[in-house]
Amino acid sequence: MRKRLAAAAGALLACAASLLAAPTSAQAQPQTRAQAAPGFHVAGGRLLDANGEDFVLRGVNHAHAWYPARTAQTLKDVKALGANSVRVVLATGDRWTKNDAADVAAVVAQCKQNRLVCVLEAHDTTGYGEQAGAVTLSRAVDYWIGVKDAVQGQEKYVILNIGNEPYGNSGYAAWTSDTAGALARMRAAGFRHTLMVDAPNWGQDWSFTMRDHAAEVFAADPERNTVFSIHMYGVFNTAEKVRSYLDRFISQRLPIVVGEFGDMHSDGDPDEDAIMSSARQLGVGYLGWSWSGNGGGVEYLDMATGFDAARLTGWGQRVFSGADGIRQTARESGVFGDGGSGPAPASCSVDYRLGDWGASFNADVTIRNTGTTAVKGWQLAFAFPGDQKLGSVWNAKAVQQGSEVKVTHESWTETIPAGGSVSFGFNGSSGTANGVPAAFGLNGAACAKG
Repeated sequence: MRKRLAAAAGALLACAASLLAAPTSAQAQPQTRAQAAPGFHVAGGRLLDANGEDFVLRGVNHAHAWYPARTAQTLKDVKALGANSVRVVLATGDRWTKNDAADVAAVVAQCKQNRLVCVLEAHDTTGYGEQAGAVTLSRAVDYWIGVKDAVQGQEKYVILNIGNEPYGNSGYAAWTSDTAGALARMRAAGFRHTLMVDAPNWGQDWSFTMRDHAAEVFAADPERNTVFSIHMYGVFNTAEKVRSYLDRFISQRLPIVVGEFGDMHSDGDPDEDAIMSSARQLGVGYLGWSWSGNGGGVEYLDMATGFDAARLTGWGQRVFSGADGIRQTARESGVFGDGGSGPAPASCSVDYRLGDWGASFNADVTIRNTGTTAVKGWQLAFAFPGDQKLGSVWNAKAVQQGSEVKVTHESWTETIPAGGSVSFGFNGSSGTANGVPAAFGLNGAACAKG
């Protein structure tokens, strides 16, 4: 998928947790090397940090290759807005001015200073086979080998995204063998990092090439430490398309992230609500495109006007502060020394008391914080068991999409004290029998039914 960034270097064309099935034969092999990995690693289809803790990427993309002078402030700003990670655009020197080892080392240092996990990506591969000047994944590997000194020893803080959108809509059948070959070369060169690989078809995999060959590619990595990245734009314009794609990876215990997505695009209207909701429900990472600097007709993809964090666009507000957004769901990695910060995994129980009058019903809900620290800012998610329709709500705000309901606090119910509780209620209507929802999630973590 194509998008354009205005920059001095020229116009950029780019597009930017349930484990439901038994592991494949490749995944069933003992992952002794992955377990001994010095930093991020994959286990059981999940991305774990160097402490062995589950880590879910929640961040944005920043076009460092075209706006290097903006990087230091950008990282501070996205961290202040709640992000736990940033995907940084780098250039190999084939299409755009090379970001050399010294520059890469400086970016890594700035990420660490801001307690952000750094996903570094080589962008010159974008649209290979269709876009003039794009280079192969093999050339991207050459680049990484050339800047290896800048990332060696940083495996706790850095994920390497080998090449952005490595095929357009031509020649993409070679994605499987080329990606497997790139992984093998990276490992032979001594890289122990988690490696991220993008889908073909401008990142959107409408051909399902990555989806259908991901297990084969994962098995080609001697470290079994590969994460797959899908870019969701116009191809992913319905909730069903979003969920079915992600579910295929989850069911195979293959790690998947949404490496780029937007709230609109020239090739269609992405369903950003479904992308963010599904990511929360499945524990899948996402990285929105992009902080600022878009041009050539896709300025609407800017999250901040003119790189100014005080002037967030509607898209920026949606990604950071909306339902299932970064503020609500991001958790800092514990590798930065204090066990992580941000919304803590919920220790909670939910008491749902139902008053049923057939065609109508009333529910009184109490959320109990069973943990040892207060929860400040919360969202409770659940699904009605039938065709119930939400009516009035008190002591909270709620929205319904299909059967799924998301409830967020009012100012007076924002904090759930350690050992304490908050309550809210609502009424509704139904054409069938009413019942209690089967499960509840607080800030993305499951609660007991109390």
